[in-house]
Amino acid sequence: MWTYHPDLLAVPVPRYTSFPTAAEFGETVGEADYVHALETIEGAVSLYVHIPFCEKICWYCGCNTSVANRSDRVASYLDALHHEIALVAERVPEAARVARIAFGGGSPNGISPIDFVRIVDTLTLQFGASRPDMSIELDPRTLGSEWASVIGAIGIGRASLGVQTFAPHLQEAIGRVQPVRMIENSTAMLRTAGVGSLNFDLMYGLPGQTMADLEDSLEQTVALGADRIALFGYAHVPHLIARQRKIDAQDLPDAALRFAMADYGYGYLLDAGYVPVGFDHFARPGDSLAQAAQSGTLRRNFQGFTEDQADVLLGLGASAISGFPGLLAQNEKNTGLYRKSLAEDRLPANRGIVRSAEDQRRGAVIEDLLCRGRARIEPGLRGEALPLLEPYLAMGLCERDGDDLVILPAGLPYARSIAARFDPYRKDSLRRFSSAV
Repeated sequence: MWTYHPDLLAVPVPRYTSFPTAAEFGETVGEADYVHALETIEGAVSLYVHIPFCEKICWYCGCNTSVANRSDRVASYLDALHHEIALVAERVPEAARVARIAFGGGSPNGISPIDFVRIVDTLTLQFGASRPDMSIELDPRTLGSEWASVIGAIGIGRASLGVQTFAPHLQEAIGRVQPVRMIENSTAMLRTAGVGSLNFDLMYGLPGQTMADLEDSLEQTVALGADRIALFGYAHVPHLIARQRKIDAQDLPDAALRFAMADYGYGYLLDAGYVPVGFDHFARPGDSLAQAAQSGTLRRNFQGFTEDQADVLLGLGASAISGFPGLLAQNEKNTGLYRKSLAEDRLPANRGIVRSAEDQRRGAVIEDLLCRGRARIEPGLRGEALPLLEPYLAMGLCERDGDDLVILPAGLPYARSIAARFDPYRKDSLRRFSSAV
């Protein structure tokens, strides 16, 4: 379906879950900037709660997480998280409305169900959230029946399972062994608990992975009825993520095979009836994510592609990022320093970037290109970007339609690379980012 142009994919680019990206964050942004942004919130607000613990650490994982093997460390972190929730809620105007709450990590089920319920109770009490739309990321390896009961009682409607691959030899290669029966049981439990939208995270480009391995994982995912599928290329950056040194780089598929895997996965899932959301996400036609993609209301934030229309996302927990129209602010990454800040009644936001009017203008173009495949390019940007886009235009990957730039079907796997032409911060990206496909 797609044509491989290696020269156009040679430079790694961001995933653009924000603009500017986290690579541009600096220490000039701190608590005072964050507090000011909190106190001026209007309208709908979404929350993201970061649980930085897993029972087992996967070798490929780039998340800010650690093993939940010390009860005292987990308890002290959760105490700090409850305190942060209270401090943030104090500064959010009463008129602001929390409509969505997402729990991620790490693995939220890396803590006990009782501790999780306490977090939900605190959020509900402090923010006055009335029947918010809630979602959760889950690890099938530690998803016991008690979690299904909690999820059902709380009313969580969306869940995401970290599947990655069904192939046993690949699971061994990435340090994530989870037999098929475990994933099947998790799926059945979540459906029984009332989860109406279930996402499977899958990966291509894994060490030793073949096209047959990918096809088998796609086939089993479709058979289990996943409502959403995120098909990511594995990002091998051991210079940034030390645990990835356990993965033998010599076993990784080359760039051409990675591209072929992305192409095959896209075609397979379209044939299976899924709606494409960008080029690496997919959803069943009745799912709200597919409806957003088809209606032109799709958005992109730190959770990736989303139907969430809120302009403010508050990140709670160590390393969590908050997004406002004029500011991006990230909490302290180190859990010890995060706890220390809160013990001193200080909010732990300690880095970020002020989003200038120019940042917001370019960010809107990038979001439109990734979410809708089309963006209006103002004259000031047009003169700068068009020379950089010439190779993509010449190859028929995108085209001009009046004042609009349109990504053509053949250009889908190049979407991030095309969007990056509007990013003035991209300089030393070779070490900072993953492969474009």
